[in-house]
Amino acid sequence: MKVLLVEDDRSVGEYIAGELDAAGYDCALVADGETGLRRAREGGFDVLVVDRMLPELDGLAIVQALREAGDSTPVLVLSALGEVDDRVQGLHRGADDYLTKPFSMAELQARLEVLHRRAGSSGDAPTRLQVGDLEMDLLSQEVRRRDTRINLQPREYKLLEYLMRHAGQVVTRAMLLEHVWGYHFDPQTNVIDVHVSRLRQKIDRDFDAQLLSTVRGAGYRLGGD
Repeated sequence: MKVLLVEDDRSVGEYIAGELDAAGYDCALVADGETGLRRAREGGFDVLVVDRMLPELDGLAIVQALREAGDSTPVLVLSALGEVDDRVQGLHRGADDYLTKPFSMAELQARLEVLHRRAGSSGDAPTRLQVGDLEMDLLSQEVRRRDTRINLQPREYKLLEYLMRHAGQVVTRAMLLEHVWGYHFDPQTNVIDVHVSRLRQKIDRDFDAQLLSTVRGAGYRLGGD
């Protein structure tokens, strides 16, 4: 995957670029907004990672300029601004995702993979998700494991759908708060633990193979090793 990283903090930019290259990505690093916009317009990148606060041209201005020109390349905005309004503003300006500093490289890579996969499959949205013998029909919103129908509350369904769409990946609490709860809860709340526990009881309790696991210090994983 070819990634354009626009980050004006040299040490941060070199660290992120080095980690991405070591993980098998092809990462190009630029340090100011105008150069970032020019390189983005030249094309050839699968995903753009853009810092919000940049010299010459800020990150949201880059995103807006690309969208106004009809460029739909996925953009992940990085920012030290973590308030809900700041994130919402970034998404409204055309960003596809928004990650608040500090963050883990594992979460950044997971988000890049999701954006890349979403861009490649936008014309063929699936109507059914499956992880092992667990199936979700997105049209009827029916969930089954083997021949057993599993009844879920709306939030449990949304949580399971997100986990199934990221099957085999470690999903962090921050990702769940953002995409399932929409920032409406304090990150210190135990609401995630409670819902994951309830969901685990429903999809795993009566079956030999356990699909939903807790990754200590990182988050949760559905399926995978």
